[in-house]
Amino acid sequence: MRLVSVVGARPQFVKLAVMCRAVAEGTRVASHHIIHTGQHYDVEMNDVFFRDLDIPEPDAHLGVGSGSHSAQTAEAMTRLEPVLRDAPADWVVLYGDTNSTLAGALVAAKLGLRIAHVEAGLRSYNRQMPEEINRVTADHLSDLLLCPTPTAVRNLAREGLQDRAVLVGDVMYDAALRYRDVAEGRGGDLAETWRPGTFALATVHRQENTDDVHRLATILGALDRIAERICPVLLPLHPRTRKAMAEAGLSCRSVTTLRPVSYLEMLLLEGRARFVLTDSGGVQKESYFVRTPCITLRNETEWVETLENRCNVLAGADEEAICAAAGCARQAGPWTAVYGDGRAAQAMLGALEVALMEP
Repeated sequence: MRLVSVVGARPQFVKLAVMCRAVAEGTRVASHHIIHTGQHYDVEMNDVFFRDLDIPEPDAHLGVGSGSHSAQTAEAMTRLEPVLRDAPADWVVLYGDTNSTLAGALVAAKLGLRIAHVEAGLRSYNRQMPEEINRVTADHLSDLLLCPTPTAVRNLAREGLQDRAVLVGDVMYDAALRYRDVAEGRGGDLAETWRPGTFALATVHRQENTDDVHRLATILGALDRIAERICPVLLPLHPRTRKAMAEAGLSCRSVTTLRPVSYLEMLLLEGRARFVLTDSGGVQKESYFVRTPCITLRNETEWVETLENRCNVLAGADEEAICAAAGCARQAGPWTAVYGDGRAAQAMLGALEVALMEP
């Protein structure tokens, strides 16, 4: 079986790392080519992931870079088409909901290549999110839908895609199980400074929050209030957020900001935080995996299982709601949702093999 993985952004690198390890440990895959679109290219958003997670160097790096959603997707498609046309592929494997995923789905479908979508079936039902458009389009173009949860399978069934859907578990859970002890054992300055249970961890990067000055200012105001009244807040700044703050003249009075952190550093901080505030789907899940209460800075979530027992609370960009949720974060739990058995990657390879033999 010959696989080609198309990736381009930080969350995809973590999923790819799990897939690469499963490929290396098994005998099902004759070749696995990696195509990196270059959607994320900053050292802290890219290189550190390949190094820390021991991901092989990409077989092709397209150097797409940044731009508007349409420009970035179009450029990725233009550069991806000749590479995919010449790649030996039984399956083109796509991950998540980025512009790289959308570009990969469109190009592979037009070339008549089989497509498998990892993390299929997620729905926020908010078409204002670019990620929602990407994931829905990728699902409908894919031949095999590799679902992380029963909820995802049910979402696809409602869209008439149940025959392509397979429940395999969540590769991000695989990654958390494998790397959490590695993250804690590595130590370093962050481990020395941020002691368990003494701080809140925040991330903000979604377009709906960074591109709306009022929403961004409200969220930053809430983080300042939490830092002043409840506990210190640590905010690793995504490049998009840093740029948006600078252009709007926004700053944080009391929040500690720092560079983007690596995946291992993020796992360390999530596991040690008193609670997490985020608009990231991946961080919501990772917080759940390590049983840290989460406050989501959006009005909806794809990961509805995390909402059980107040393990995750939707607060949007409402300063009062965010602060109120922070005040009762310790009341979260128990954590009862199931994201697989830690062998999702092996299940995915099995599903790919079975589907390849079907007419």
